Amino acid sequence: MARIRANGIDMAYEAYGPEDGAPILLIHGFGQQLTAWPEEFRDGLVNAGLRVICFDNRDVGLTQKWDGMIPDPRSITASLRNRRKPDIPYFLSDMAADAAGLLDALRIDSAHICGASMGGMIAQLVALGHPRKARSLIAIFSTTSDNGLPPSTPEAHLALTTPSVAHDRASVIGHILKSRRAYASTAFAVDDERAAVQIGRAYNRCYYPEGLLRHWAAILAGPPRGEQLKGLELPALVMHGSADTLLLPEHGRQLAACIPGAEYHEIEGWGHDLPAGVVPLLHGFMLPFIEKVKASRD
Repeated sequence: MARIRANGIDMAYEAYGPEDGAPILLIHGFGQQLTAWPEEFRDGLVNAGLRVICFDNRDVGLTQKWDGMIPDPRSITASLRNRRKPDIPYFLSDMAADAAGLLDALRIDSAHICGASMGGMIAQLVALGHPRKARSLIAIFSTTSDNGLPPSTPEAHLALTTPSVAHDRASVIGHILKSRRAYASTAFAVDDERAAVQIGRAYNRCYYPEGLLRHWAAILAGPPRGEQLKGLELPALVMHGSADTLLLPEHGRQLAACIPGAEYHEIEGWGHDLPAGVVPLLHGFMLPFIEKVKASRD
């Protein structure tokens, strides 16, 4: 694991693959550390010759924390209702500036920007706010956050937002395993034993539930992006699952519809997770797309 100063904060990141490979920046979602990307997902990109950069978003993993700054969701909702800027520690646009700043710090002129869930929201803001840093936009089960899109199922929403009552390692692992079932894929098997090992490693690396409160505040305060995306002049790939109960498939369809010329793939039975069985399908869409972008740049 490497550390670097970017956008004025201390960030933790990892880079894999050939230094002369086309760079792809992976931005993970709500509360997820860089280690949450499945190895087979990362390795498939590396084996295709890409330079893969993963990092911990602010307030998660080994990147800088905003200790003690606890946002009030009710105040955020009231501010948005009255069209005022919420008083929160940071916004998704700040997290997008972190991602762009990381590329600057690594002296990477531009990269394919790939984000999952909240990371997909951040990736959209990189493309919109830092267009020179983005060769393409790749969104994995994400959303424009536009009004009128269907909400999560109640079960999935509770599973995502309800913290573990106990904070010892075994309790946290059990809680996360149980919670994930509410938004898991239906067509791809989930290996609970393997997942427990990955969750345990993340716990050992950095268990920091406080950061989730600020991530959630940033999501709540994030303005809709659909209208802005209609003016985006960038190759885009959107992938979503038909069984996603956190961000229903309408979110992916609408995201793709907003971006001129975006390529959209909806995978039957895929939920809001990255089980091993779905990874080859994602590579099957991503790698030809990246090659197409390369050909258009040459």
